Amino acid sequence: MKKKYQNGFFIFGLVLLGIMVTQLDFAEVWRGLKHTGYWFFAVLALWMALYVLNTSAWHIIIKAGQGQETAHPTTNNSRINFWWLYKVTVSGFALNYATPGGLMGGEPYRIMSLAPKIGTERASSSVILYAMTHIFSHFWFWLVSIVLFFITQPLTFGHLTIVLASLVFCFLGLWFFMIGYRKGLAFRAMRLLSHIPFVKRWALSFIERNKQQLDTVDQQISALHKQNRTTFVTAVLLELSCRIISALEIYFILLVIMPDVNYIQCILILAFTSLFANLLFFIPLQLGGREGGFLMSASGLGIASSSGIFVALIVRVRELIFTGLGLLLIKFDRSTPNADLQK
Repeated sequence: MKKKYQNGFFIFGLVLLGIMVTQLDFAEVWRGLKHTGYWFFAVLALWMALYVLNTSAWHIIIKAGQGQETAHPTTNNSRINFWWLYKVTVSGFALNYATPGGLMGGEPYRIMSLAPKIGTERASSSVILYAMTHIFSHFWFWLVSIVLFFITQPLTFGHLTIVLASLVFCFLGLWFFMIGYRKGLAFRAMRLLSHIPFVKRWALSFIERNKQQLDTVDQQISALHKQNRTTFVTAVLLELSCRIISALEIYFILLVIMPDVNYIQCILILAFTSLFANLLFFIPLQLGGREGGFLMSASGLGIASSSGIFVALIVRVRELIFTGLGLLLIKFDRSTPNADLQK
């Protein structure tokens, strides 16, 4: 990636991070961290491990495209260094956390980082396919959580209404992504943007200039899904396991104030909070949405609202730390376009 683009991503993310840090009550953060104690380090270690799972899912998607046609002369997925890809993954998620819409910063950064190694079309298809798999796993996670809720929680009429609405939402989401996997999503996504005010003119111009490339990317996405079913299932399971294991973060934090907390409760809190926060995707770092989700989900499970607020605070601090780390990895990435090809 050219240095000017690298600096652009860094400055863009840093400005947003600075704005979000100013929203914190530092005295409250310090009290929360002191109360959490060594469990906060367990949370940080957990997320370092979770990013390994994320990177693994993306890595096998890239490798699955090894035999596909490409015009790039240096294409060889076995030479993509895993730990370089880990750094790009952490930085990509950092930009996603910081930007409205979630995919406005991280995905372009991933494509521009990977393109010098495997070509723009292959990089684009792998990043789009990974993003689809990441979101697809969320729908499966929410579906699994709904089943857990039915099994473990007493149902009121209000609960039943919310659960049924969530079920419909999940099935619609799964159906949409299965269509996208079979037929590709790049061209359809741009066509969708062409109907949105403010970006309509840009989207139509982009489609006109890049129709052939978009078709190629969609063909590669479809081929990866059809020809490499094992890869597809493995990537989805890695991402789904990441969602389930990440509930340990809430478990570690709640252990400080609720020694009798159980893991199922933590999965349900995470599921509802992530669903609620993702509905507010247009807010940078989902400010307010995530906190509201933790508060409502904790209260809905009979847990004190103060516990939900405490979890939200510690999770927010962890997100800010990894956002800052990801931005630093962008700034101090010294790899040249082909550096990792020699490994």
